[in-house]
Amino acid sequence: MSAPDHDELLEELLAGKHRALARVITKIENRDPGYRELVSALHAHTGDAEVVGITGSPGAGKSTLVDKLADYYRERGETVGVIAVDPSSPFTGGAVLGDRIRMASNVGDMDVFFRSMSARGTLGGLSTATTDAVKALDAFGKDKILIETVGAGQNEIDVVKTADTVAVLVPPESGDNVQMLKAGILEIGDVFVVNKADLDGADRTVQELREMIHMQTDRTANLATGHHGASAVSDGDADERADDEGWTPSVVETVAKTGEGVERLVETLADHYDYLESSGALEAKARTRYAEEIRNLLREDVGQLLEAEIERRGGMEELLADVVARETDPYAVADEVIEPLERCLEAPRE
Repeated sequence: MSAPDHDELLEELLAGKHRALARVITKIENRDPGYRELVSALHAHTGDAEVVGITGSPGAGKSTLVDKLADYYRERGETVGVIAVDPSSPFTGGAVLGDRIRMASNVGDMDVFFRSMSARGTLGGLSTATTDAVKALDAFGKDKILIETVGAGQNEIDVVKTADTVAVLVPPESGDNVQMLKAGILEIGDVFVVNKADLDGADRTVQELREMIHMQTDRTANLATGHHGASAVSDGDADERADDEGWTPSVVETVAKTGEGVERLVETLADHYDYLESSGALEAKARTRYAEEIRNLLREDVGQLLEAEIERRGGMEELLADVVARETDPYAVADEVIEPLERCLEAPRE
């Protein structure tokens, strides 16, 4: 696509044309030629949207809750963008569940833009393309951006780097499942949502979550972990705040199917965003997010350069022959392949 075409597409997106937004996200996801220039041009127009990550175990009701959240925001007159990160097809790389109907309450509402994207095998379920798509929605002018993730446990840590607020859904099940949150996902949640709260076991799950949050935030227990820096104990109230040292995660009960508890959840998400703004944590999160994005882009770019260098040397099979024959070793091969890049980076600069 030529630069004039890119300029026209960008202009249409900034003018609020959904067709242009869809085309830009398609180019981002497919990594079409020139997509980097498009994303670079979008950056100056971002920073106004509130980004919420919705994660949790499969079957927790994430899609239904996202639908209800979008519906609630629309009733308030706000525009919404939804990115549903689905498992990648091992054959096509595309989203396995990309054609499912997931936003029943908002079908036909142009102010709710829904896009299903492939996780593309990335460790945390969020590809670089997803981060770029968030930028496109932000630049377009969406007030709220909801990211629904695959829900693969501890790997969902990547959500923290993309969203301002992370809501972790927990179904009312046995205590063993709640205990597994200690493996890592407890640390990323700003809000914990016990969905399907009308089912048996919900009260127990809520209590266990509060106890775990208490242990996490109690410095005297020497178990304080995570990214909140909180030291107060949550009693579950949506408007309960930690002391000046951080945010204490809240526990909210919902029944997404009926919409019960959604208003309370929206208030809690707003409380957390207000906390981020007033404490300066929002800017700090943005700096961390951009730093990680730069590192990811550099890793991708350097990886592509090295793949090209491997091909120039005859391909991986050629390099492997001497390794298998024990005439050299993987470390020596890696040093040899990367040596031209090291020379360039170490060369004197004017």
